[in-house]
Amino acid sequence: MLSCERIMPSSIPFVITPAASTPQSRRATEKTEKKKAFLLIFLVLWLCVSAANPRAAPAHQEQRYEDSRVSMACVYAIVVYGHDLPPLRQAAAAALDEVDRIDRLMSNYKKESELSRVNRDAAKSPVKVDRELFDFIAECLRYSRESDGAFDVTVGPLMKAWGFFRGEGRMPTDAELAEARNRIGYQHVILNQKDKTIFFDKPGVELDLGGIAKGYAVDRAVAVLKQHGVTKALISAGGSTIYALGAPPGKSAWEVEIQDPVEHNKIATTVQLKDRSLSVSGSYEKFFELDGKRYSHVMDPRTGKPAQGVLSVAVITDDGTSGDALDNVFYVLGVERSRARLNRFSASEVIFFLPESGKRWEMVRVRK
Repeated sequence: MLSCERIMPSSIPFVITPAASTPQSRRATEKTEKKKAFLLIFLVLWLCVSAANPRAAPAHQEQRYEDSRVSMACVYAIVVYGHDLPPLRQAAAAALDEVDRIDRLMSNYKKESELSRVNRDAAKSPVKVDRELFDFIAECLRYSRESDGAFDVTVGPLMKAWGFFRGEGRMPTDAELAEARNRIGYQHVILNQKDKTIFFDKPGVELDLGGIAKGYAVDRAVAVLKQHGVTKALISAGGSTIYALGAPPGKSAWEVEIQDPVEHNKIATTVQLKDRSLSVSGSYEKFFELDGKRYSHVMDPRTGKPAQGVLSVAVITDDGTSGDALDNVFYVLGVERSRARLNRFSASEVIFFLPESGKRWEMVRVRK
């Protein structure tokens, strides 16, 4: 993904890959683990070379520090610049601690999380929750309304029916699909602003924040870095959502490379980011094939089936939360419907990678 000569303190490109909100298929998981190992090996090598380099940068120049941690089922990686390493270490560790906190709050894989408590009890009676979780769910429902249901945090039953929650993917029976569709719909989530309660107006509804929580965790990590005085950093959530804070020394922006949706060892395009976020959703990390047709984890909640006709979508936004939600929205809507609705949302640019006969893919850029 990253070549050794590119991992330099003056220019650090990151490769961004499609989001994975639930466990991948065995093949995709092995591929992802290899990528993680590859990245971490190069990070270690660069740090070792830097430490042994007799031509080290003068003390007055900014230093580079990296840290990473597995959280929310992916690797969160942080690169920061500053004049003193101890404060940088402290800032990076605090940012990663904040990611862990969001995971404990919003994971539907952790039985003890507040989100899991809501999923267990909210169909019985209103559940009072922490203000942060309440406000976040309210924001999720806003994306659902504004996308006319293309984004829906009640999609969990569909993910399970199609086998993407903890498995490799499978074709559900008609009865299974009908049962799952009967349990989804953001309209069934009732919020009480005054009491900060969440209620489901029918049994079987549950919340799955996998399509947006990683981006929110990135934003929270950025906020912590700012509180520690960091002004130059790059934060990556598994390579699927990246936020660029400021720019690296001597550069006007961070360089981020978007992976080719067909030939995964190639780069499709490169974008420059400064105080902005990039998120990608794609079909090639979690999918199964049946009778020559690919079914990915990116669901269209309105049809109850995986969205078709798009290989991947990259979205440039002002924050990770909106990017994490909107890459799914635009993937489901497709080019023309996204073009017509772009002004509804905060995205400044959407890059579509579409299947094209006789080519690897076609790239279509939609801007405001």
